Amino acid sequence: MHPDYLERILTARVYDVAQETALDYAPNLSTRLNNRLLLKREDMQSVFSFKLRGAYNKMAQLPLDVLKQGVIAASAGNHAQGVALGAKRLGTTAIIVMPQTTPEVKIDAVKARGGEVVLYGDTYDDAYAYARQLEAEKNLTFIHPFDDPDVIAGQGTIGMELLRQCQHPIHAIFVAIGGGGLISGIASYVKRLRPEIKIIGVEPVDADAMHQSLQAGHRVKLPQVGLFADGVAVREVGVETFRLCQQYVDEVMLVDTDGICAAIKDVFEDTRSILEPAGALAIAAAKTYVEREHIQDQTLIAIACGANMNFDRLRFVAERAELGERREAIFAVTIPEERGSLRKFCECIGKRGLTEFNYRIADDQEAHIFVGVQIQDRADAVHIATTFEAHGFRTMDLTDDELAKLHLRHMVGGRSSLADHELLYRFEFPERPGALIKFLNCMSPDWNISLFHYRNHGADYGRIVIGTQVPPDEMAEWQAFLDTLGYRYWNESQNPAYKLFLG
Repeated sequence: MHPDYLERILTARVYDVAQETALDYAPNLSTRLNNRLLLKREDMQSVFSFKLRGAYNKMAQLPLDVLKQGVIAASAGNHAQGVALGAKRLGTTAIIVMPQTTPEVKIDAVKARGGEVVLYGDTYDDAYAYARQLEAEKNLTFIHPFDDPDVIAGQGTIGMELLRQCQHPIHAIFVAIGGGGLISGIASYVKRLRPEIKIIGVEPVDADAMHQSLQAGHRVKLPQVGLFADGVAVREVGVETFRLCQQYVDEVMLVDTDGICAAIKDVFEDTRSILEPAGALAIAAAKTYVEREHIQDQTLIAIACGANMNFDRLRFVAERAELGERREAIFAVTIPEERGSLRKFCECIGKRGLTEFNYRIADDQEAHIFVGVQIQDRADAVHIATTFEAHGFRTMDLTDDELAKLHLRHMVGGRSSLADHELLYRFEFPERPGALIKFLNCMSPDWNISLFHYRNHGADYGRIVIGTQVPPDEMAEWQAFLDTLGYRYWNESQNPAYKLFLG
């Protein structure tokens, strides 16, 4: 017998700690999209996230003798703060197991809300396993971040609120998916009362566990996930949340990093609030949906589900927002090394604004330019590239090239005749002391590092690009090193932008 979620949501206990958040009209976005876009402002909760709803409801439903024993959770983010705050309000203790890689600001936030922090392991999976161990040892109750009926019902109160708040017919509701608790709760309520409303889930392209699971017809565990939208970086969705999404969710859309950053900027321009990446997923998808479906004069609701943003990440967000909003295009352009070429090239750009311009002589025959240009839309970028080619300048559009956007634009400058057998790889690693040393210690001392670029983006993980000289007969050892390292990586050795500027 499955739970009756309509009853559970109607009787959920969330308002001891949560507030009924506003459903705000987004004027600028609505005008641009030719539709009415409303933002459900869960970023305005006291913990800047919806997570306290489900966590508190779960704890409030526990028998008093069980609650008195204390609760435990594993989290590196918003769920941790919700559990800590809920436990404090209910007069019990909360242990939060967090990975050792968790930034100090998040640890302090949990402690400030009364939680006892235990740091364990390098990943969420490590912290989760240890939390379940402590649960048994200390006779505590584990508060799951998403795969629990009471947690799902707590999140479902958002659906109850927005149906009451919105006076217009609703075309679609866009909801971020991590483990699936938020969308399961909202969908369970909305589809029972208003089945004509589309429920559209949203995941990052590199953390799409629910999308893959729904396509496969069973839960899929991802080998790894992207970490930019860390609030939804879940490798495997819940059993109950998967069942509910199969039953109620109309579609799961995927958005990329640039689209998320553009959505963060869009919301800031409408509200002067700054969402975290996971909090902006729904807005990014709503924009893509309107463009894809060519709809007008409809009412769309996007759940702005969190705003726990590290300030240091804003530089990266600002850089990528222009690309995501299609206001900037970046190109690699080859021009003849002769008098007048550079001026001719600049004349092709005309009065368009430049965002970046890097020039490097290649040899006595030609030179390479890395250039960023302000554009109106994607068609404008195509027109610019065509203009360059028409004037005899070989052109490569790098707007969607991660190597170019993350690294090359900061290091354009030359090649080396000494870099024989060079391999180029991008890596992501936990942003903590010792991570780089671990990388270097795992490498063979015979492999020379010929290129290196790292830039702190204020995130919980670092991004580096490394050129390494590996003789052809040692490629098996190199692959073994990659397999045992445990970091995400991409082979960029054949990337044409690398070949052009650095190879």
